[in-house]
Amino acid sequence: MSAAPETTAGRSVPDVLAWSRALLDPALRAAVGELSGEMRRIAEYHFGWRDELDRPASAPAGKALRPTLALLSAEAVGADAADALPAAVAIELAHNFSLLHDDVMDGDVTRRHRPTAWTLFGANAAILAGDALLACATEGLAADEVGGAAVRTFGRAVRELVEGQCADVSFEERTDVTLAECQAMAAKKTGALIGAACALGAIFGGGDPARVTHLRRFGDRLGLAFQIADDRLGIWGDPAVTGKAVHADLVRRKKSLPVVAALNAETPASAALAELYHGSEPLTPDDAARAAVLVEQAGGRAWAVARTGELRAEALAELAEVGAPPAPLHELTLLADRLVHRDH
Repeated sequence: MSAAPETTAGRSVPDVLAWSRALLDPALRAAVGELSGEMRRIAEYHFGWRDELDRPASAPAGKALRPTLALLSAEAVGADAADALPAAVAIELAHNFSLLHDDVMDGDVTRRHRPTAWTLFGANAAILAGDALLACATEGLAADEVGGAAVRTFGRAVRELVEGQCADVSFEERTDVTLAECQAMAAKKTGALIGAACALGAIFGGGDPARVTHLRRFGDRLGLAFQIADDRLGIWGDPAVTGKAVHADLVRRKKSLPVVAALNAETPASAALAELYHGSEPLTPDDAARAAVLVEQAGGRAWAVARTGELRAEALAELAEVGAPPAPLHELTLLADRLVHRDH
């Protein structure tokens, strides 16, 4: 699978992300600033703007890939990126709503090399802060003249995200999860919001329905590829780079896509993995390390690489139908490759 180069005559991926951050952050801070009391304090800690003692901070705040896709999608339909700023803010707020909830449900104690919000402020408070961010996102979209179409697109994506998350949780109790089910779950849990980012950018940019649909499909496929990459990093990523505990997903017996691909491969390594993964005793760090080896031996890693390549090709085929100007077309292609080939 070949990747587009990180840089050409146009802007590089780091330059595009920096440009997006410069547009996004003032509006994002203003939206979060509408919160009050504990909700605002937790949200600003989660975004890295303040520390646990409510002092100003500048901790890592994530790459803002989703809002960047929204801004570039507006340019792809011939508009100015700033026209899609409400969409970019809403998507980033919704993404962080999901992260606050995920950290509680998964019991994760670190994110972006810092303690997660729930470990400092309590699980209930962190969940409510996530809910507050989601409300802010909807309010911001509804205020615009395209609010009706935008809120419908956004609401559908959030509903699918929650349905996907629910399926993901249910898989932890099952021993018969199929690869098709797992991909459908990931398409909702991750793909729906990335697809919505692209669709909302096009809607705010005044794109016609056909171009909005192609950009949404581009994002849907890119989102599933992104989730496969995330699952791959959860097993084989470097914790010093990812900021996540090593093998945390395996210790929880999470049915990630490479794991499900391996469990369904019908090989001796699959059988050994199933015996380990479906046992009743808690997995030790050594058990998790052995599980990672078995997933690879059963073909889970190879499947992940091949499937992300297929999804990348499908996504770029949808993007080609948009008829985007050369600059956003090039930058969306570069960003797609970054999402597929990322190491954190």
